[in-house]
Amino acid sequence: MRKSRLIAGIVTALVAAGSVTACSSGGGSGADADTITFMFRGGDAEKAAYQDAIDRFTEETGVKVKVIVTDADQYATKLQAAVAGNKVPDVFYVEQGSLQSYVSSGVLMDITDQVAEQGVDLENVWPYGVDSYRFDGTLQGTPDGQLYALPKDVGPMALGYNKTMLEEAGVELPDPDEPLTREAWLEILKKVTTDTDGDGEVDQWGTGLNVNWTLQSFVWSNGGDWTNEDRTQVTVDTPEFADALQFFADLTTEKVTPNPEQAATLDTYQRFMAGEIAFFPVGPWDVATYNDLEFDYDLMPWPTGATGEPATYIGSLGIGVSNTTAMPDDAVKLATYLSTDETAQQTLVDANIQIPNRIDTAEEWATASDAEPANRQEFLDIVQDYGRAMPAAYTYSPQWYDELFVGIQPVIDGKQKAADYLAEVQPRMQELLDQTNEQAEQAAAAGAAG
Repeated sequence: MRKSRLIAGIVTALVAAGSVTACSSGGGSGADADTITFMFRGGDAEKAAYQDAIDRFTEETGVKVKVIVTDADQYATKLQAAVAGNKVPDVFYVEQGSLQSYVSSGVLMDITDQVAEQGVDLENVWPYGVDSYRFDGTLQGTPDGQLYALPKDVGPMALGYNKTMLEEAGVELPDPDEPLTREAWLEILKKVTTDTDGDGEVDQWGTGLNVNWTLQSFVWSNGGDWTNEDRTQVTVDTPEFADALQFFADLTTEKVTPNPEQAATLDTYQRFMAGEIAFFPVGPWDVATYNDLEFDYDLMPWPTGATGEPATYIGSLGIGVSNTTAMPDDAVKLATYLSTDETAQQTLVDANIQIPNRIDTAEEWATASDAEPANRQEFLDIVQDYGRAMPAAYTYSPQWYDELFVGIQPVIDGKQKAADYLAEVQPRMQELLDQTNEQAEQAAAAGAAG
């Protein structure tokens, strides 16, 4: 999920340069005439799981698939080359943030009718996952838009905690159903932040959150947001937003999180895995690693702000089909198979890289007697109840959103008040959002004319 802005930027740049085109030599990336290509990214576990699923797909359908797989940090570059070289893979991963660029430039096929003809039960797939890849020409993520991809996954960002640490500190374990207020959570953070070896230096902390990936929870739970509903007005300069950002920044001044120097020595992700941090975000992709840690951990609802309700984000990857594939029916079959087939989903879930896309499968998975972590239900609660798309997931470009974080460090360091910074940055963000929306309109017009 942390690569989610790269592809969007690349495709936007290619569109601006006039290099993204719907033209293709057919077949995708040099595949044989009777073979479809599937391009994705992933680590060893994901590669192996997908190969197993694709081998089974070929056995069942007779459709041959050429797999093009890269590491996460290589995917954007290789996809850029494929798009620019008019050899778009038949089936490929698509980011939420790149969908509109792909649609406007004619790279992605509208698969609405083909999916319906295949009889896929989309009612049994998480609505968030399906709607993330719908676009009505103006707004993305609405249930009435045309379907341009199916979800590879949904990625709820839960809050995890070191169960062993809390028990040793005599702290009552969080209730899986009743979220803590942020004030009550802060008191726990203070209690577990300590010098464990008596050398005068703190070496165990309450938390260690990255502002880029966790501020959303505090803002949304406090009643703030980045934009209005139709994504035309930046709304970060509100009291609710400022209060949430100030609380986040005060975690540093309260010294319940490693300071910048300590975080530079060893990042907080590594410190959590080393048993030095009590509370840290956990995504489904982390489970395979975290299940092998030397301490017990579990999941809990995010702390609540003024609304009294928890909030966090849900990431997602989609599986799209090239608009120029020479084998559109088979390409759509592969996309739907990987996204919705029960056996294929089970293969991916068994690899501990995602939660099931299928709702019925997910409910069985969450309540399994050997569930690890025990409260896997929290992932589903986020998808069903309180998770949201990242603020820039459904806009044509993320530049307006990224601008918030460019100069935010003085706030985090306690050198500038949150409200003052937000008043300064809002006009710059608004200008960039206006530009983004203009780019979306121009691209849509160019696509319609082409």
